[in-house]
Amino acid sequence: MIEIQSNKKNDYQSVLSNDAINFLEKICSNFEISRQEILENRKKIQNAISSGTKLSFPKDKKIREGDWKVTPPPKDVANRNVEITGPVDRKMIINALNSGADVFMADFEDSTSPTWSNIMNGQINLLDANLKKLEFVDPKNKKTYTLDSESNTSLFVRPRGLHLDEKNVLINELPISGAFLDFALYTFHNAKLRLDNGIGTYFYIPKLENSKESQLWDDIFSFSEDELDLPRGTIRATVLLETISASFEIEEMLYSLKEHSLGMNAGRWDYIFSAIKKHRDLEEINFPDRSQITMTVPFMKAYTELLVQSCHKRGAHAIGGMSAFIPNRRDIDVTEKALENVKKDKEREVSMGFDGSWVAHPDLVKVCKDVFQSSLGTKENQIDYVPNEPIISEEMLQDFNIPNSTITEEGIRTNIRVGILYIQSWLLGQGAAALFNLMEDAATAEISRSQLWQWLNNKAVTESDNMINKGFISELINDEVNKIKEIQENSEMLNEAVEVFSDLIFDENFEEFLTLSAYNLID
Repeated sequence: MIEIQSNKKNDYQSVLSNDAINFLEKICSNFEISRQEILENRKKIQNAISSGTKLSFPKDKKIREGDWKVTPPPKDVANRNVEITGPVDRKMIINALNSGADVFMADFEDSTSPTWSNIMNGQINLLDANLKKLEFVDPKNKKTYTLDSESNTSLFVRPRGLHLDEKNVLINELPISGAFLDFALYTFHNAKLRLDNGIGTYFYIPKLENSKESQLWDDIFSFSEDELDLPRGTIRATVLLETISASFEIEEMLYSLKEHSLGMNAGRWDYIFSAIKKHRDLEEINFPDRSQITMTVPFMKAYTELLVQSCHKRGAHAIGGMSAFIPNRRDIDVTEKALENVKKDKEREVSMGFDGSWVAHPDLVKVCKDVFQSSLGTKENQIDYVPNEPIISEEMLQDFNIPNSTITEEGIRTNIRVGILYIQSWLLGQGAAALFNLMEDAATAEISRSQLWQWLNNKAVTESDNMINKGFISELINDEVNKIKEIQENSEMLNEAVEVFSDLIFDENFEEFLTLSAYNLID
C-alpha cells in the first residue's frame, strides 16, 4: 500500500489522485524487485573492474548478427537537430518550449534538486504544458511568461535514475523509486492527452549500465501501455549512453527497447564520471584535469563513433552531447567565445554522423540548428548514413591514455569550486547552476569529486610535483571557501555543502552518487 508521508499529499491533489497513486503502486509492486537486483548487479560489476577485469562485448552474437531495426521514429520527432534541456520549473519549461529547439528534455534528474515541491510542481507544470495552459508571473519583475501556441518543440521527460529513492512516498514502509514516481505520474496524466493530440509520450532514460536495465524499462513501458489501454509503442524512449559499461551493449540495449526506442544520446559528462568511477581503484589509470578530457581523446572519440555506427545500423537516432558553454549577455567576449565553441562542437558532431545535439541555453539553439541544417539540407536526420570505419574494439573503448595530460593545482581548485558551489545550489533547491560561464549539473559535480577522490587514493602528483594528499587538498578547500565567502552575499547552506563535499572526497569508501548522501539534507 502506497503511503505519502504526513502532509505531503494535500497540496498536490491534482497529480496525486487516487487513480494515479494506484497506477504508481502497480509499477512499484511489479518492478521493485527487478530494480533491487539491478542495483546489486552494479556492485558486482564494480567489484570485478576494481579487481582488474576488463569490460567486454557480449559473447552471444545473435543480436549483433541479426537483421533487425528499431521501430522508426514518429514523424513529429524525426527531426531532432537541436535539443535543449533543463529543470522542470515553470519558467524554464516555457522558455525552452518557446526557444525554437526541436526537442526540450524536461529533467527530473541531473538538473533538478529532488525536493518534494520541485518534483510535484514539476508534474503540475508538465501537465499544464501538455494542456497548453502554461503561464508564469516572475515575482521579481512581475513579467508574465506564456507558452507560445505556435511552438513545435517536442516535449521529452527524463525521470530520475534507478539508483535514487523518493523518501516522501513509502510502500511497505520503504521509500519507492524516484524513477518510478516520475515516470508513473507523468505517463498516467499525460499519455492519453498527448495521444488525443496525435503524439506519443517521450522519455529520456538515464544512467543505464547494460541491456538488462534497458529491458526493465521496456517491460515497464509495455506494462503501462496495457494498464492504460495505450497502443503498443505509444511510449518511446531515448537512452542516455552515459556509462562506460553501456557502450559495450549498445545494440543489445536498442534491441531490448525495439518497439519503444528513440535511439541514444551521448551523455558526455556522465560518461566521463562513469569512466573515472569504474576505474577509481586502479592505480595505473589516473585521469587528468577535467578540461583535458575532451571529446577527441581516445576513449571518448571511440564511444561516440560506436554510438553513431550502432544506432544508424539499427535505424535509430544518434543524438550528440551537451555543450555546457553559455553566453553572458553582459560580456560580449564571453558570448562570442561560447558561440564559437558551440559551433565547433556541433560541426564535429554532424560530420561524425550525429542526427542532432544538445545545448544548455536558448541563445545557442540557432547556432546548433544552423550547423545541422547547413550540413543536412532538407533531410530531417542522417539515420541512413552508417559509418563503416573505424571498427571500434574493446581496447579502443578502454584506451585512457591522453598524451601530454597533467594534473594541475588550478584543475584541483576548479574541481573544488565547482563541487562545493554546485552542492550548495543543489541543497538550496537548484539542480542546474551557471558557474564560470558553464552550465553545471550533477554530472560535472560528480566528475569534480570523483577526480579528487581518485587522485587522493592513488597518491597522484601535480605537474609541479605537489603530492596530492589530505593536507594539500584541505588547504586548497579552505582557501577556495574563503574566496567564495568574499563574493557571496548570502552563504546559506555553504557550510553544509563543504561538509558533504569533504566527506565525499576524504571517505575511504567511494559513494556511488553524491546525490545519495546529499538527499538526506533536503526536504
